[in-house]
Amino acid sequence: MKKEKVYNEAVKEDEKQASESGNPSGGAACDANVSDAAAEETAKMADGDAVNRDADSAEQPEAVAQAVEEAVAEWKDRFLRLQAEFDNYRKRTLKEKMDLVQTGGRDVLLAMLPVRDDVQRAVAAMEKSDDVEALRQGVQLISQKFTEALRQKGVVEMELKEKEFDADVAEAVAKFAAGEELKGKVIDVVQTGYMLGDKVLRFAKVVVGE
Repeated sequence: MKKEKVYNEAVKEDEKQASESGNPSGGAACDANVSDAAAEETAKMADGDAVNRDADSAEQPEAVAQAVEEAVAEWKDRFLRLQAEFDNYRKRTLKEKMDLVQTGGRDVLLAMLPVRDDVQRAVAAMEKSDDVEALRQGVQLISQKFTEALRQKGVVEMELKEKEFDADVAEAVAKFAAGEELKGKVIDVVQTGYMLGDKVLRFAKVVVGE
């Protein structure tokens, strides 16, 4: 009986201390409930993030595909435009070349026609006149006029006499002993050579000293 009394008093003392300390066992239960609620909320947020990531992942390939399709369309359009421009350029340059050839030949012929007129007048004068000196002067004027017409078209006569023989612009048709001073030089021009700009229009035929 004495032991039972002591036990009952101890239990009552523990209950009294518990009530005075604000029921610590109840606080522990409350903390546990708060922890559970926080864990549940965290789980919900994690699930939401996962759903958003899945949605972004689903939308990203479509956006990339659309961007690629737009880029391909843009480059295709540029390629077609460039191809059309090049085709137009090719046709235009071809036409210009054809026009240049025709116009160039026409210009040369037009420049030669006045010389032709002078030659005809000289022939007519020779039939009516016996003045040899006047005829000689007329022919010289025609020659000068013809040379000037050629010069205006870029054709220039080669001046090779007594110069070093150059196989790039002349052809040696003969060799003649001319002494040490004229050795390897042009001593006579059999056929005059002409340059058109910086290119040989006709090679000269010359005699070279040896």
